[in-house]
Amino acid sequence: MSLVRVHNFSVSLDGFGTGEGQELDAPFGHAGSRLLEWAIATRTFREMGLHGESAASFGVDDAFASAWGPGIGVEIMGRNKFGPVRGPWEDEEWKGWWGDNPVFHTPVVVLTHHPRPMLVMDGGTTFHFVDSDPVSALEQARALVGDRDVRVGGGVSTVRQFLEADLIDHMHIVLVPIVLGRGERLWDGLEGLEQRFDIEATPSPSGVVHLVFTRRTAR
Repeated sequence: MSLVRVHNFSVSLDGFGTGEGQELDAPFGHAGSRLLEWAIATRTFREMGLHGESAASFGVDDAFASAWGPGIGVEIMGRNKFGPVRGPWEDEEWKGWWGDNPVFHTPVVVLTHHPRPMLVMDGGTTFHFVDSDPVSALEQARALVGDRDVRVGGGVSTVRQFLEADLIDHMHIVLVPIVLGRGERLWDGLEGLEQRFDIEATPSPSGVVHLVFTRRTAR
């Protein structure tokens, strides 16, 4: 069976995966770009269209960042990752943060209580809007791609729900040395999570620590 994977998911020292107050010009709320500064510097994220002032890096951070794509056939994301719009869609003008040619180039299952028609974008990305629990969403995602792996892309509550349902096989968390103080925490309600995984930590010269969680036993 295909694996369920999380990649490049940043959290602060106090466990927040996003700040408070998401808006159109602030996708991570008051956290700004601080959770992603390590990633913006990498070749992988530069190729996704994120721009930085220095030359792209090819070191430890990029080695981890670049693992997000190989073997992935579909992404599952929450409504808040797709955009800042809440509640029923007033219209269908919002098509995500990524422009006409999103970075995914695969089907993307968007979890929302307000489904809308499938959205076909350039480059092979198709957004499917479904009102489903994690188990059902995973079944729908696998039906789209067969035996290729499924990436759970976020946001925070979506990753936490998949962890609560014990559906994640591989998870790459990036511990960023900042304290946000408020926002949405990843680890709440997940006491004892470490017992399910083998965990490896790799420090980076950029100051972040890459934590890789690998499921100990097959589901």
